[in-house]
Amino acid sequence: MKNLKLGIPKGSLESNTIELFKKAGWSITYDSRSYFPDIDDEDISCALVRAQEMSRYVDDGTLDLGLTGKDWILENESDVIVVQDLVYSKASTRQAKWVLVVREDSPIKTIEDISGKRISTELVNVTRNYLKGRGIDAHLEFSWGATEAKVVEGLVDAIVEVTETGSTLKANKLRIIHELMKTNTQLIANRRAWDDPWKRKKIEQISILLGGSLMAMGKVGLKMNVARENLGGVVLLLPSLKAPTTSGLYDKNWFAVEAVVDRSIVRELIPLLREAGAEGIIEYPLNKVL
Repeated sequence: MKNLKLGIPKGSLESNTIELFKKAGWSITYDSRSYFPDIDDEDISCALVRAQEMSRYVDDGTLDLGLTGKDWILENESDVIVVQDLVYSKASTRQAKWVLVVREDSPIKTIEDISGKRISTELVNVTRNYLKGRGIDAHLEFSWGATEAKVVEGLVDAIVEVTETGSTLKANKLRIIHELMKTNTQLIANRRAWDDPWKRKKIEQISILLGGSLMAMGKVGLKMNVARENLGGVVLLLPSLKAPTTSGLYDKNWFAVEAVVDRSIVRELIPLLREAGAEGIIEYPLNKVL
């Protein structure tokens, strides 16, 4: 029996990844002591792997497919196929960024000022290559964790750390002086697996459905009934992927209208739709938009 070996990122992306697969149609279950989750697809076997190491195991064929950040693919210099960008994180669908950070009271103002200074980071190779490209020579050391504390306590002059909003850094009285790169989650495949027709078809199936689930994030469906004389005004209010779907009801003077809209505008939109003549408005969640 054919089998696709899938890596699930352990850590901050773990629960969101499992939820994303659930929305895409796969149920992944495991207990806290297991590194090999169960999945309700006999063609797939799963393993929990740290995102930092994922691309190495996909590259060498231990795994056929996995999810990890663009940053760790570059850090490990892995030769993998990037099947799809999946812009999501533990908190949102925003991209994260790796930034050069110093204490608020540091005399360091620009990235050039870091020359000759000590920097701590998990992303050593990417940082080294970035500084080398700018002709900057600094002492880099690998951080095993608690990276922010090292610069707060004065153990190093600066850190290169990942952030989304920068709010945690500000709360610790740290200052961003330079952005090195943006990163987001990517679905990656082993090259030999990609060349296997059966595995490639399975990988493409997963990619399509995960992409559809991401498209559905932050969106809802709206259904409503609208009288013929109000239809034009209601349609103008509905921001949709293409155009709202309309269909005639048994009463030829009424239409059913359906649209996909951003969740963030629903509380303002529904009262406007009511004012424009929409009736029987129903809001419903979405799993996939394809």
